[in-house]
Amino acid sequence: MLFRSALTTTAFITLAHAYVWPNPQLDELEAIRFDQVGFNLLSTQLSTFVTPCTLFVFDTVAGGTTSGRSDAADWIRTVGFYLRRNLQRLIFWQAYHDMATYNSTDQTGGLDASIRFAEEQARAENVGNGFANTANVVFAPVDRYVSMADSIALAAIIAIENCGGPEIAFRGGRLDAGEANAPGVPQPQQSLDSHIAAFARQGFTQTEMIGLVACGHTFGGVQHAFFPTIVPALNDPNDTMDVTHFDSTYVTFDNNIAVEYIAGTTQDPLVAGANDTTNSDKRIFGSDGNQTMASFANSAELFASTCADLYARMLDTVPAGVVLSDVITPLSVKPNIVDLVLDGDTIQLSGAVRLWNMTEDSSRTVIMVWTDHAGSTSTSALTFAGVSSSTGGKYSAAWYWFNPTNPFGVLSLDAIAGVTSMSFVVDGTVEDQGGVGFALQDAFMMSQTSCSSGAPLTGRIDVAVRNGVNPTRVYLESITRDSVQRVVVTEIDLTPPTNPVVVNSAYVLWSMNLTDQSMEFNLGAEIDGVKYSTTRVLSFLEFPECSD
Repeated sequence: MLFRSALTTTAFITLAHAYVWPNPQLDELEAIRFDQVGFNLLSTQLSTFVTPCTLFVFDTVAGGTTSGRSDAADWIRTVGFYLRRNLQRLIFWQAYHDMATYNSTDQTGGLDASIRFAEEQARAENVGNGFANTANVVFAPVDRYVSMADSIALAAIIAIENCGGPEIAFRGGRLDAGEANAPGVPQPQQSLDSHIAAFARQGFTQTEMIGLVACGHTFGGVQHAFFPTIVPALNDPNDTMDVTHFDSTYVTFDNNIAVEYIAGTTQDPLVAGANDTTNSDKRIFGSDGNQTMASFANSAELFASTCADLYARMLDTVPAGVVLSDVITPLSVKPNIVDLVLDGDTIQLSGAVRLWNMTEDSSRTVIMVWTDHAGSTSTSALTFAGVSSSTGGKYSAAWYWFNPTNPFGVLSLDAIAGVTSMSFVVDGTVEDQGGVGFALQDAFMMSQTSCSSGAPLTGRIDVAVRNGVNPTRVYLESITRDSVQRVVVTEIDLTPPTNPVVVNSAYVLWSMNLTDQSMEFNLGAEIDGVKYSTTRVLSFLEFPECSD
């Protein structure tokens, strides 16, 4: 088996700078955001948990279509409020519940994944199991570049957009809290004045409060098990979890929450519930004489655009000191999982390229051009690999392998010549990020001579270092979690070789023996004061057997 590693700088591009590939953090966030369904090599495909929008993965009934819940509603709720319950709504309100701890006066709280703490989940304002269910999906991967807080925001956006909602601007860079935040989520039995004050503390006006509640309640409903005084037992075989929905299209984003409210036909249990004390939607929606809700009922476009803005503002509510990136938009041409491994006298270069907003076209020509250290160029005609889509099928992307004759797109390059950058020619048009090119660094990479052996299992990591680079350090980056589940990257230095093992005239080996069978790691190096990391996560369990 080959072990490949793409060399990329750990300096992340944010704010005023354009998103230029490679950027490990933004590459991964962009992939999760836009490589949602179909062919892709990097995305975690959170969208699979909201397709179809009726899906509730924890339902005991196959397909999750009779519980009355859905994953998307759960994910939405985690970001924020007190209501229930399909996955769209749960994701949105999970995001809201996480954000709702924000205090605009001292800029504490906000969207920082503190909702994962048992202390917060145990509060009356966070009643129910939706937060724990969502955490099982959203927080499961150990990912050094995507925080749990960013995962919550991404999950909410994907849930909303894939279930008929508007496109939402996404910025990355949220940090995960180390402890629970102060309480802050309004509850349905509280007064209108307390709701207005709570939303004001979070940074929203009274009109924006009406909009945010309506936008959240286009999905889902309230579940009897957690709110027995609001929703009675329904005894409905098609609603086995006894969920009374906010509107008649509770798994689809639309303005029916407002249309049915204004028409007086709403079944929203927080408007038409028998217990007027808990009819918080009734108080909130009517607090301006129904002006905002009437405008939403009269214009689906206004409702969608208002929700897009409020969703984005909610997701961007973060504690002081957290700096978010610019809005992440899809790169028109993007290399994906570009990996390098030294194999004797050759560098194995593998990967694919994504062409955004394109579909399969048998007449399209895609050529990769790469440049070596001498400034010479070589080319390879690429082959079609597949199509991906996002935003409920609104956008598609065509993918092409680097090597037309290898099923994983592996090209064999001369190790001495090396490689410094690549570009692409699509139907005669050069794509090189406006002249910058797509930079490749071959200063260090995994060597094919790395191996594992024996019982108990041990391994040897061989890192190929290019002559003349003279790194200050070469190290492994071990990826683990701390006591509160935040990702921790520990650097483990390789000792510089006293007598380097020469692979060829361009590379020597730095080596380290390993005994931790569970260890996952990237390669890292410090060169001229700059730290670089490979994007390929490795484990020596996948290495070939060492020869005697």
